[in-house]
Amino acid sequence: MTSDREKNLSESFSDRSLLDYLRRHDASTVNDLMEFAGVTATAIRQRVNRLMEQGLVLQSLVGGQAETRSRGRPTHCYSLTALGERSSGDNFQDLTSVLWSEIRAVKDPEIRQGLLKRIVGRFAETYRDRVQGGDLREKMESLVGLMHERDVPFEVVSNDSGLPVLTAWACPYPELAEQDRAICSMEKMLFSEILGESVRLSACRLDGESCCTFEASPMASSSV
Repeated sequence: MTSDREKNLSESFSDRSLLDYLRRHDASTVNDLMEFAGVTATAIRQRVNRLMEQGLVLQSLVGGQAETRSRGRPTHCYSLTALGERSSGDNFQDLTSVLWSEIRAVKDPEIRQGLLKRIVGRFAETYRDRVQGGDLREKMESLVGLMHERDVPFEVVSNDSGLPVLTAWACPYPELAEQDRAICSMEKMLFSEILGESVRLSACRLDGESCCTFEASPMASSSV
């Protein structure tokens, strides 16, 4: 049974920090990760197992199949997969803010809207193949997994009609959204492209709500 202390230690470091550590220190053992994070071996194994399920971390034997500990238990090491390499160290808030300012500085609304749609389309291409599911709920659940890779807490709940609602408990672009709410429209466009169905922003943290929610809606044009 996990103690309160172990739980607090486990929560004191994030998936992102572990991925960034592996980015700098390839082929790290559980002991290496324990020393870095200051948590127990159990907490480390739980964390890396989850990251392996997400395809971000690879487990291998130190020195190959022949090398084991004295009691016969294999010594494993962990490294980033190609997907893990792409997912770590991608928090470029300053660059994002500058690029967004340049987009908003385009005076012609048609040119600005066209540029934004092209950017959203390119973003959607990178995620669309990784979002699986036969219906909207399954696709939203798959998208939640992708957002968790970015350390952004999302989940899927049901509204009063039993329809799926994509719920964001934190904003992927918090500072940018506070400066310019048009970023919310861009996120809505992105989710619509990825899910293959138009969604609307039905609640927003900037309006004092506890979370942002995205629900399916009839196709409608939006401007930013």
